[in-house]
Amino acid sequence: MRNKNYSIAAVLTLTLALASCGGKETKAVADNAPAVPVQVRAVAENTENSFVTASGKIEAAKSANISTRMMGYVDKIYVKVGDKVKNGQLLLSVNNADVSAKLAQVNAGITEATAAYTNAEKDYQRFTNLFNENSASQKELDDITANYNMAKARLESAKQMKNGVNAQMGYANIRAPFNGVVTSKFISAGDMANPGMPLLEVESPGKHQVLASVPESEILEIQPNTEVSVLVKSLGKSVKGKVVEVSTSAKNTGGQYLVKVMLEASDAKILSSMYATVQFPVERKANATAVMIPTEALVENGQLSGVYTVSETNKALLRWLRLGRVFGDKVEVLSGLSQDEKYILSSDGKLFNGAKVSIQ
Repeated sequence: MRNKNYSIAAVLTLTLALASCGGKETKAVADNAPAVPVQVRAVAENTENSFVTASGKIEAAKSANISTRMMGYVDKIYVKVGDKVKNGQLLLSVNNADVSAKLAQVNAGITEATAAYTNAEKDYQRFTNLFNENSASQKELDDITANYNMAKARLESAKQMKNGVNAQMGYANIRAPFNGVVTSKFISAGDMANPGMPLLEVESPGKHQVLASVPESEILEIQPNTEVSVLVKSLGKSVKGKVVEVSTSAKNTGGQYLVKVMLEASDAKILSSMYATVQFPVERKANATAVMIPTEALVENGQLSGVYTVSETNKALLRWLRLGRVFGDKVEVLSGLSQDEKYILSSDGKLFNGAKVSIQ
């Protein structure tokens, strides 16, 4: 029994010794790992003019959703997306059998009213001559005059009805309102078109604008005719613009005020519906400063954002931050990083919390 206890104790001692040796070897490997070359930068105050940033979508300065005021099946679409069209060019036609029948009826009514008017006019002229020769009474002339005026009114009414039918025919044959490009098609031949339903979208190429949404806390700082900078995210380019409209109500926009910015001409290949960030320059309040760091230095983990700092022993330490507004390629740090602290801007290897670093 005593020999068995000695055997168990020996096995435990050997196991602990091996584990201890293994731990020392791992620690030695970690301590001997090469340092990751990094570039650091010191946090500095941003004492330049501040910006109010807002996101928005680029759209053509002149665009129109083409619709009709009549109901009917689409007979034919004469254009496709991407086609250039001229003012007045036929775009599509809606079945107008009912309108055509009504037009024929109106034309028949005009023919009848014209014949009645012509006959009444002759009677009026004849009785006017007879009255002047004292061959007709005043009562006869009054009756003929009333009949003549009614025939004239019926003819005018028939002509106005034809104008209304012609207008409906115009809604059946949809034409381009200006020179432009077909950018969207919302219906196909054979589909039912309803009054007010968008059928096609036409945009005038050239000038573009941005509709940016600005919160109520910052809308008072934005003034018309202000020169702004617009960052087109997908192109990675910045374009100059000018504020042309500032909304004074957010009733129908979910608490966001719409600001329209007209873009200046540039060589950037801007397309409608591209997302953009508008930077509105505002006057900085007295003694107001902001801590800014480049967005490329950020470390993202889910909804958390942080940055690597360097400890006194030259090790990378991950610091989580509370961020504010984005200004182009920089972001405002509200908390987590103070002025004059150093952070890692870039590295030549993979960083992790506690990794040894060498400052280049």
